[in-house]
Amino acid sequence: MNKILVVLLLVTGTCGLAQNTDYNTKNGYAVKGYDVVSYFDGIPLEGKKEFSTIYDGAMFKFHNQDNLNTFKDAPSDYVPKYGGYCAYAMAVNGKKVNVDPKTYEIREGKLYLFYNKGKNNTLDFWLNSSPNELVSQADKNWEKIKN
Repeated sequence: MNKILVVLLLVTGTCGLAQNTDYNTKNGYAVKGYDVVSYFDGIPLEGKKEFSTIYDGAMFKFHNQDNLNTFKDAPSDYVPKYGGYCAYAMAVNGKKVNVDPKTYEIREGKLYLFYNKGKNNTLDFWLNSSPNELVSQADKNWEKIKN
């Protein structure tokens, strides 16, 4: 009987840590370990292990304690759109594509990340198209595949 209770507690406790959203957790951390709060200060900084937390089942790192505290106060204000996958790819073909964490845009208070390698800087494609229409399409596509 005690074994059953322990198993039930472990299962329910583990379920509570499950991600509601599929975050791009390359290298084990969301946004490849970059500090999501730092983007809003205009300079993306790599996070440090000693300043990390779990949000929505994903690990996030921060550059310093202040940024960690800021995130904990309002995490939904800082998490990247589309789980940290490429916003342009999400809009154009509904695919989860990896990103370059230094290629980003803050639009209407939200963080958007983009793939950037060689001649494929999707932030440029995004800005040269109609970003507001792309956001609308990416939002629709993300709803279908976010889990």
